[in-house]
Amino acid sequence: MGLLRRLLLFKLGALFGMVVAAAFFKRVVRSRGDAESDELALVAILDGVELESRAKAFRGGSMLAWFGGVEADLSDAELADGAQLTVHAFFGGIDIRTPPGWRIESGVKALAGGVATPEAQTDPDAPVLTLEGMAVFGGVSVRSAAAASAPADSR
Repeated sequence: MGLLRRLLLFKLGALFGMVVAAAFFKRVVRSRGDAESDELALVAILDGVELESRAKAFRGGSMLAWFGGVEADLSDAELADGAQLTVHAFFGGIDIRTPPGWRIESGVKALAGGVATPEAQTDPDAPVLTLEGMAVFGGVSVRSAAAASAPADSR
């Protein structure tokens, strides 16, 4: 029983430490960018962030969800060549909506989390958005705006 109690106290202490660290970083690290920005740095720590981008030459940037969530709608944005987006989800989630014609190349890794990207676009002339990053006990979802607005299949 003593070992189980010590293990439980260790896990609770580690979780408490992560929440305290997240609260500290929330005060220090801020989001940058708005609907017209070509580069973004969205930060959702113990909170949520929503953005609908209308960028004319979206180059990418970064997104961090730590005990929080990021919802980015890029369906009205135009993609620049070489666009790269770095995403990190720690105990949180990131949801990205893209136009139907974009090709998504994902190098996002998951540890006890998940990554969902649309099927590979076969058009060689399609604009490419490259994703890098990690999902740890969290998730990253990328879907096209057409798929997001389609009604769910009721079986």
